[in-house]
Amino acid sequence: MSLPDPAVLLPQMAAALSAHLQQHQIAEPRYIGIHTGGVWVAEALLQAMGQSAPLGTLDVSFYRDDFTQNGLHPQVRPSALPFEIEGQHLVLIDDVLMSGRTIRAALNELFDYGRPASVTLVCLLDLNARELPIRPDVVGATLSLAPGERVKLHGPTPLALERQLLASH
Repeated sequence: MSLPDPAVLLPQMAAALSAHLQQHQIAEPRYIGIHTGGVWVAEALLQAMGQSAPLGTLDVSFYRDDFTQNGLHPQVRPSALPFEIEGQHLVLIDDVLMSGRTIRAALNELFDYGRPASVTLVCLLDLNARELPIRPDVVGATLSLAPGERVKLHGPTPLALERQLLASH
């Protein structure tokens, strides 16, 4: 099975997100990408939507529940939110939804900044391997991988997906 092309998925996701926002009467959402792949997807998605809105970025490293087991990733960046969170409608964007733990960590961090009016979750890929009850509102494609397989997003331009095998398999 080949992986989908992000260049094909992004216009579909842009249309689906625009429809979702309109259906929920959200006129001025605040866009936030999760480092690193989610930021790349967010930038491409905003471009596909013809939006020039400011983009917030989150690095959830300190909020992950496996932080004490795995330690700190050497590429940790500070989060940058150029707008208020309190009372805002947020669009949280990530590249690959797998266990749901990154999204949980992102929500925990966002709530430290304030209580948003709503959070819409957008993911390029859903790998159907959730450990938490977290589902995207807008998704590019849903895949099921074999045990030991992962998907990595390369970018920022062009965005490309790569299937990887974990060393232990």
